[in-house]
Amino acid sequence: MLSTDTNDYLPEKLAKAISNPLFPMLDSMLRSGRHISTEDLDNHALLSDFEVELSSFYQRYNTELVKAPEGFFYLRPRSTSLINRSVLSELDMLVGKVLCFLYLSPERLAHEGIFTNQELYEELLALSDEKKLMKLVTNRASGSDLDKEKLFDKVRTSLRRLRRLGMIINIGETGKFSISESVFRFGADVRIGDDIREAQLRLIRDGEAVVHTKEPSQVSLLVAEQDQDVFQSENLEEGDA
Repeated sequence: MLSTDTNDYLPEKLAKAISNPLFPMLDSMLRSGRHISTEDLDNHALLSDFEVELSSFYQRYNTELVKAPEGFFYLRPRSTSLINRSVLSELDMLVGKVLCFLYLSPERLAHEGIFTNQELYEELLALSDEKKLMKLVTNRASGSDLDKEKLFDKVRTSLRRLRRLGMIINIGETGKFSISESVFRFGADVRIGDDIREAQLRLIRDGEAVVHTKEPSQVSLLVAEQDQDVFQSENLEEGDA
C-alpha cells in the first residue's frame, strides 16, 4: 500500500513548493496566463526560491516556466502543451507595445509611474497609424466620432485583458494604472541596442509584431477558460515573443 506522504512521491523541495499555502492560487494564476512580477512579493519569492523544481513540474505539462531578463515569471506553452492556450488580438498586441514604450519613456517618471486610460489612448493615436487603427474597428480606413468612441472602448477592453495577465496594475477605481515590467513580453526585440525606446517606437509605427529571429510574431500564452471568448484561438509553433 502506498503511503499518503507527499514526500514519497516527489522530490523534497518540489513537495515543499506545492505544499506551500500560496501555491494553489499561484498555480491557478500562472495557468490562466498571469505574469508574476516583482510587485507580487510573496508569489514572486516562491517562484524564485523553487524555480528549478517548479520548472520541472510544469515540464510534465509540456509547458515552460520562464523567468524573463526583467525578473518576471510566466508559463510559455509549447505546441504540445496540455494546458489551454491562445494568442492576443492585433489590438491587444499594439496596446501592449505602446505600454512597453511608455514604460521606457521619461513620461513614466514624470507621472510617477501612473497613467490613465485616456493618456494611453492618446499615446496610441499619436504613435500609430490611425487608418490602421480604425480598420480594427470598422474595416474602413476612416471613421466617425462614433467609430473613435468604439475604438476607445476596444482599447479599454484590451487594457482589462492585459490587467488580467499582470501587465498593468489598477489603482483603485480611478481609471488610473501603473505599468508592470511584464510588458516587456511586447518588447523582446528592444532589450538590445543603443536606443531601446526608438526600437520600440519603430515596431509601433511600422505596425510590426514583436518578433525574435527564432520566434513567431505573436504572443502565445495561456488563458483562463472563462477568458477564451476575448482571445483569438490559434495554434502557433513552439515558442513566443
